Amino acid sequence: MNYRKLMFLLGLALMISSVAFAQNYKYIGADKCKMCHNKPNKGEQYNKWAEGPHANAMESLKGADAENPKCLKCHSTAAAHPDMVASIKVEEGVSCESCHGPGSIYKSAGIMKNRKLAMSKGLIIPDEQLCRTCHNEESPTFKGFNYEEYVAKIAHDDPTTN
Repeated sequence: MNYRKLMFLLGLALMISSVAFAQNYKYIGADKCKMCHNKPNKGEQYNKWAEGPHANAMESLKGADAENPKCLKCHSTAAAHPDMVASIKVEEGVSCESCHGPGSIYKSAGIMKNRKLAMSKGLIIPDEQLCRTCHNEESPTFKGFNYEEYVAKIAHDDPTTN
């Protein structure tokens, strides 16, 4: 009988600890990224994003397309992941987190300074495969996608290397 109680308590403890440590990633929006990623000496990543096509992706949708889930999944991070939204808006377009993952857990400077730790907390280092989830033949405006050419257009410094 004591063995059963011990096993029950161990199982309960394991369940509680796994729930306590479960990570619930949420999208927080580019304004939260801006706080650290817009310093001139670190590459001004936010400004580069804000002036580029991803931040303005919603502007290219006209009429019913602006409400169409098939369009929104690539034109708005918030619309693509409504169940994971913390403080991001549909109007933000394709936010930093579309490429780098929901930032609610990895956003703090202490975590971001350690790439391996940040990646364990949800940071994604984007690659061609990630870009092709939207830049593909499924898009009605697709005209081909040269990864090397397009990634150069949106390139921004890694603030941890400056």
